[in-house]
Amino acid sequence: MSKIFSMQPLVHLAHQKNDDATRKFGQLIQQQQAAQTKLHTLEQYREDYQMRLQQEIQNGINQINLRNFQNFIRRLDEAVTQQRNALEQISHSIQTGRNELENTQRKMRSFDTLAQRHIEKEKKLEEKLEQRQQDEHTGRHSARKVMAAQDDI
Repeated sequence: MSKIFSMQPLVHLAHQKNDDATRKFGQLIQQQQAAQTKLHTLEQYREDYQMRLQQEIQNGINQINLRNFQNFIRRLDEAVTQQRNALEQISHSIQTGRNELENTQRKMRSFDTLAQRHIEKEKKLEEKLEQRQQDEHTGRHSARKVMAAQDDI
């Protein structure tokens, strides 16, 4: 009968932490993709609005509408800057998440290796025990044969 691996709770905990880190990392990647899409949309919208302003200037625009266009483009520029900052923060979070994931994977592999070594050690012990039992059985069987042969003489 093999002994229970005393570190099994730690192996389980390492797997849970790795699963959590993997899930968190996936969420960060999704956040990055969403932030990148939003940034692209804002940049595209700003470019479109700038082209509309150029057309309006060519067609002749009054001072109030010109100021409104300029103010709106300035707000779009601020939104683009904020979104770039948000994307940069997410990139830092992704790097931190990647490091955390690598650490949890390394710990999980270490515990898995220890568990595998324990299993192999227990298997060798069981094989030795089985071999000893078989040797004893064979020895007793041989002794009975010898005894039976001597009785026949």
